[in-house]
Amino acid sequence: MTIGVAVVGLGMAHKPHIQSLRELGDRVRIIACQTPSATRREAFTKLHPDLPVIGDLDAVLDDRDIDAVILLTPPMTHHDLVARCAAAGKHVLLEKPLDVTTDRARQSVSAMQRADRRFGVVLQHRFRAASRQLAAIVQSGELGELVSASASIRWWRPPEYFAEPGRGMKARDGGGVLLTQAIHTLDLFQSLTGPIAQVAAMAKTSPLRTIDTEDIVAAAVTFKNGAIGTIDATTVAFPGFPEKIELACEKGTAVLEAESLAVFYCDGRIVRHDGAESKSGGADPMAFSNDAHKALIADFIDAVVQGTEPTVSGREALKVHLLIEALLQSSAVGGPVAIG
Repeated sequence: MTIGVAVVGLGMAHKPHIQSLRELGDRVRIIACQTPSATRREAFTKLHPDLPVIGDLDAVLDDRDIDAVILLTPPMTHHDLVARCAAAGKHVLLEKPLDVTTDRARQSVSAMQRADRRFGVVLQHRFRAASRQLAAIVQSGELGELVSASASIRWWRPPEYFAEPGRGMKARDGGGVLLTQAIHTLDLFQSLTGPIAQVAAMAKTSPLRTIDTEDIVAAAVTFKNGAIGTIDATTVAFPGFPEKIELACEKGTAVLEAESLAVFYCDGRIVRHDGAESKSGGADPMAFSNDAHKALIADFIDAVVQGTEPTVSGREALKVHLLIEALLQSSAVGGPVAIG
């Protein structure tokens, strides 16, 4: 079965989505690519002259051949656009984050649930081959109980990145390094470790940028199973380094660095997966393979066709929003904050 899709929002994020949709051409048909910006329509058409580009969102929502909408618009627009898609009976695959607040995110999840439409969120790091391999190892019990864990996202974003109007500002992005960059790693982190019960965090804006969102965050965390760990997230670490997750468990330690994995078992075994190099932690946020996007979109198509939930559903994505909300709240109150 082939489904019809529309891509709404033609900014920087469209590149891996369009490439993936083309590679999944036997399963999906791109019916429309929409943005209200004439400048972006013109730029997109130069890159993709074969794709239909329009400015009218109502035309997308009214088109019965369009089964699903891939929303790639700024975070502040998500709440209203998801509600409109739900009312029009469209399935939605939403570029992260779900929204700028957890309350608005919950409303979007509820709207899609009432409409009985599939709702997926683009948190593609779970779909990297190394991430999937580590998830399978963790789920098998081979590593035993988690004892300590850390997530480190030490990225760099240059002045040119923040030169785009509204970039790094609450009015457009809704949040800083946590909601905009680290969210991918934090989502993967929690999916591997299990729930985080409490955080004690510090977050601030560095003197490097004239933005009003955080670009430096450090936190101690306690997991529901009693393990403890750390979270370190920033976009001031020049030239930008691969994000890293470390899980120290009863029977060994796993180190996931971007798309590469090394597992060191206490019995002397070592398992490695050498993945593609990722440079998205540096000056070019789009410097990565589209393989994970393609796998996530394929998973979403399966959900639409089969009537099941996508792996990273809207409800599943709420978990990382609760974590981010707690980290910022902890910094604001100057003490530990419980989650859930």
